[in-house]
Amino acid sequence: MTHLRQGYGGQGRSLIRQLAEGATTAVAACQASLDRIRAVEPAIGAFNIVVAERALDRARLLDQARAKGEPLGPLHGVPVALKDNMCTAGVPTTASSRILRGFIPPYDATVVERLDAAGAVLIGKTNLDEFAMGSSTENSALGPSKNPWDTTRTPGGSSGGSAAAVASRMVPLALGSDTGGSIRQPAALCGVVGLKPTYGRVSRYGLMAFASSLDQIGPFAQTAEEAAVVFSAIGGQDPRDATSSSEPMPDLRDALTGDVTGLRIGVPRAFLGEGVDAVVSSAFDAALQVLAARGARLVDIDLPHAGYGIPVYYLIATAEASSNLARYDGVRYGHRATLGKDDGLLEMYERTRDEGFGAEVKRRIMLGTYVLSAGYYDAYYLKAQQVRTLLRQDYERAFGTVDLVATPTTPTPAFTLGEKTSDPIQMYLNDIFTVSANLTGLPAISVPCGFSPGRLPIGFQLTGRMFDEATLLRTADAYQRDTAFHAEEPSLR
Repeated sequence: MTHLRQGYGGQGRSLIRQLAEGATTAVAACQASLDRIRAVEPAIGAFNIVVAERALDRARLLDQARAKGEPLGPLHGVPVALKDNMCTAGVPTTASSRILRGFIPPYDATVVERLDAAGAVLIGKTNLDEFAMGSSTENSALGPSKNPWDTTRTPGGSSGGSAAAVASRMVPLALGSDTGGSIRQPAALCGVVGLKPTYGRVSRYGLMAFASSLDQIGPFAQTAEEAAVVFSAIGGQDPRDATSSSEPMPDLRDALTGDVTGLRIGVPRAFLGEGVDAVVSSAFDAALQVLAARGARLVDIDLPHAGYGIPVYYLIATAEASSNLARYDGVRYGHRATLGKDDGLLEMYERTRDEGFGAEVKRRIMLGTYVLSAGYYDAYYLKAQQVRTLLRQDYERAFGTVDLVATPTTPTPAFTLGEKTSDPIQMYLNDIFTVSANLTGLPAISVPCGFSPGRLPIGFQLTGRMFDEATLLRTADAYQRDTAFHAEEPSLR
């Protein structure tokens, strides 16, 4: 029996295989993850909670199941982490907000049930921007997570804890949620793979809602192959989610052929100019050439309304957030403010929400309430929905001539913690290339494609047709067969 070294060092895929073949045990894999967390978590701050004893108990049961000859799931014994906005029965779920301090859900989210059925071992819950509102994890009430490649910099957000946990080899796999880029942006900044599936492909039951028409759960991994395994395990229809799609899930293992001959990749050059760092542009162009060398065709396309994505997103998302977060009132669960003897129900609501929510969440609730209010609804929210339709039509036209659309994932590598906190607009602009996939419901993936001179990771993004994750993953996998950016490790000890 082999012994796992501390951390996974780019071997998440082989760990899945080792566990499937019985070359190592679930307990050994779990212990390696916990040892790595003890070694590097103090420098990273990726986790809100680690459930070590629960994880080891689960791993022992899985090893016993193997010994009895019971059927094994596709993620048998593999350690995973979950963004802390997915409900886990018996384990605190806070969305990194003071307003949910002490909340323990009585049920599991559908993705948690499906990971359990696949044989995964939950290691812990990861940090995020409060209620997934942010691009740096600096909006977390528990403090920011740090980028494993440079701990003075952000890991991205809002799923920064999940990305950092995978990048620092504390776990080989993690789940995040993506409302405007919250899987793909931190994946790019941390040098891992991040997949946002088609809207409705993965159940949102048990996910704490931010913007219900935009939210989607997806995996972080070191390779596209690993992401395919996780996506296959968690995807598919769920009757408890009214927006869940009945579209059949394909066998994604058959899609990873490495063959991209004749694949048409659209490049919206007019959208990729101002604001993109030269090092990002260079890495992106080099990534396209790797795919072209494998037989893909690069095609210039136009997405004339893509530049409106940020204002459209921040109108629609905040409007939906103002509605979804109304439920956090101190009555049913979570934080409740201490009241004076003369205070009434209104004072309890106001004080609870003032104490419980951070500045960015308050900003978005107020903005969303404003754009939905009488006299402003038509001018802002309705207009944003109309432009959203135009953006969707842009992609429909593009997919008449190409199979995928390629862009950088982010305009810059990871920025310094504190650099953009005083300027929300600059923070929002970091999502310029990612919000379109959420507004249109399309699947998209970020893949590591290089490093800055300061050894900060760079990612490129592929966006596909509705329900065509197979082409996304096949292309990402083909790219990774010819590159090794995903296998490089940060210098943490």
